[in-house]
Amino acid sequence: MLSLTCKAAIKAVIFLASRLEAGQKTGILEISSHIGENEHTVGKLLQKLVKEKIIHSAKGPRGGFYMTAGQQDQPVIRVVEAIDGKAVFDQCGLGLSRCSATHPCPIHDDYKVVRDAFKKMCEERKIRDLYGPVHRGTAYLLG
Repeated sequence: MLSLTCKAAIKAVIFLASRLEAGQKTGILEISSHIGENEHTVGKLLQKLVKEKIIHSAKGPRGGFYMTAGQQDQPVIRVVEAIDGKAVFDQCGLGLSRCSATHPCPIHDDYKVVRDAFKKMCEERKIRDLYGPVHRGTAYLLG
């Protein structure tokens, strides 16, 4: 459902949220290392997230990427929509362009339930909700 870039963006945002208490700004290399993603991909997605005001960046020797407390309260759907767009929640599970309730693919009805539940979770869960378990060590960003 989500692109690899979107998954990386969610992991990057969770990682940045975990740095708020320490007041740390973090560079692309450190972020990509901690989430197990390519630094080029991480750099591009971070720029997009800054443009959408999901995260902040600062230039200079003490610069880097960071989040504010208010940004941690954003729903996860903001990250998904910034990277993959709103249409990700309307796409066919098999990737068909003409799939609909009147012209369904073989998995349409089952996939719609899962897709709608995932959208609801993204709307309801805040970035803060996802970083908490990582911060406590009960969830992980690396496989």
